[in-house]
Amino acid sequence: MKKEKEYLEQELTGRIIGAAIEVHHALGPGLLESVYQICLERELEIQEIPFQRQLSLPVRYKDLVLDIGYRIDLLVDERVVVELKAVEHIDNVHEAQLLTYLRMAGKRVGLLINFNSPHLRDGIVRRVL
Repeated sequence: MKKEKEYLEQELTGRIIGAAIEVHHALGPGLLESVYQICLERELEIQEIPFQRQLSLPVRYKDLVLDIGYRIDLLVDERVVVELKAVEHIDNVHEAQLLTYLRMAGKRVGLLINFNSPHLRDGIVRRVL
């Protein structure tokens, strides 16, 4: 079961990571998150990978629904939550955000991508619920 969980959406996450690497290779670290998001969106379009941007994520508590501004950076092919960062390093709070968004959106697989890493592979966290 653990192996099955590890490989969930592996092909799609591999394609997303490849697109992010393409963007990072072209731009390098040091830009704003919004720039990387726009360029990654363009790369996903070029590769014909469907996605939704800035998807609203309401907080649900019992019979209350609060649309208070939480947004998923990218939901790729209705299956993978992608959170983008351009920070010095990924902190526990960033990973907690990704896990919370996965639970709230009812998705199993997420990627946290920090474009401010000298080598993008060191700035990628993949999580599976």
